[in-house]
Amino acid sequence: LELEGSSISLMATDRFRASLRELGWNPEKSDISAQALVPARVLNDTARSLVSGSAVTIAVSSGDAGDGLIGFEGVVGNGTRRTTTRLLEGDFPRVRQLFQAQAETVAYVATADFVDSVKRVALVAERNTPVRLTFSDGVLLLEAGSGDEAQASESVEATINGNDISIGFNPTYLLEGLGVMSEPVVHLSFTQHTKPAAISGVPEIGAEPDAAFRYLIMPVRLQS
Repeated sequence: LELEGSSISLMATDRFRASLRELGWNPEKSDISAQALVPARVLNDTARSLVSGSAVTIAVSSGDAGDGLIGFEGVVGNGTRRTTTRLLEGDFPRVRQLFQAQAETVAYVATADFVDSVKRVALVAERNTPVRLTFSDGVLLLEAGSGDEAQASESVEATINGNDISIGFNPTYLLEGLGVMSEPVVHLSFTQHTKPAAISGVPEIGAEPDAAFRYLIMPVRLQS
């Protein structure tokens, strides 16, 4: 959790993917600058319990090593719910800079078509095996399976700017990221086939990605 002035950034990662959500808030001090490592389960449970309220109050207290606290308060029903938890020690991985990498290839794909195609192709992908995505000549080709195994392939129309690229992803991680995109078009940016790809939702083809939510996914090595 990063607090910088009137902006809050929430970041999470499990080494295979990362997500970044940015939103505004009204701090008591406009020049506030703070970082907090919050247990993911606590933050998730707190968000679920306070979903019925219109606003949430956040308080951060930094003390000696291991003594930092963060508290959340919101209206639930006819009462007020408060949650306080101890902050984690250590430094969060430096994933923010990965979202800012210069893209060599940018692609736009209709969200619904993309999701449906990944689901169908992934049916033949064995556990922990990737789905191959090839972006070339205005088409996204999705493939899974190889050799004597069951195989599947499907093509989806795509708008591609930059170099052609073929890259593999864990289909479960890919679908989980796409599943939270509410926009009609997905914006994908790539640097290399061995580097993470950034995914965001956009209202239309050609639009710049909204910085409010971004999803980063690590590629999986493809068999030649």
